[in-house]
Amino acid sequence: MCTSVIQDGCPSTPMPRRALALMSIGFLLEDPDEAVVWRGPKKNAMIGQFVSDVAWGELDVLLVDTPPGTSDEHLSVLENLKKHRVDGAVLVTTPQAVSTGDVRREITFCKKTGVRILGIVENMSGFVCPHCSECSNIFSKGGGEELAKLTGSMFLGSVPLDPLLSKSIEEGKDFTESFPDSATFSAISSICQTLLNSLETA
Repeated sequence: MCTSVIQDGCPSTPMPRRALALMSIGFLLEDPDEAVVWRGPKKNAMIGQFVSDVAWGELDVLLVDTPPGTSDEHLSVLENLKKHRVDGAVLVTTPQAVSTGDVRREITFCKKTGVRILGIVENMSGFVCPHCSECSNIFSKGGGEELAKLTGSMFLGSVPLDPLLSKSIEEGKDFTESFPDSATFSAISSICQTLLNSLETA
């Protein structure tokens, strides 16, 4: 994605620009503490509006973050994206068995609905100490990688719990610019690059 940059009143040569567009039902609520208590039809209609009525502009990638499970929302997302090309699903798990069990059902859902599985990511894979940067496995480890092997899916990588990442998000800062040498940035960057390469060759 490129844009023209204006300097001293004159347009310069196009410069690469990283841009992220975001839409959430939370933006439409008057009270941030308000709960969205909607039945299926109303939720499904809102998903349709997010796909067709939001002025997304020209997108390189549309990423839809869904809740855990295999509910109406997942079916509604697929239904509303029928006229567009759905490249596939990235499944995210934590290392524990209860989480990998949920993702196994997600894998079955993807196979039944014909959605290609782009890969599995293990989130909360260890805890990065903010003082010494050592990573400790406070949960179990390797559940995501093991699940990928069992199901024949690509294992995209592991992302640890990192207080610096959480702090950056809460303060609205760019973690990738603030901590480019961190192991967490390296893990996220590797996962993103693998996914982009996979999409380009699809």
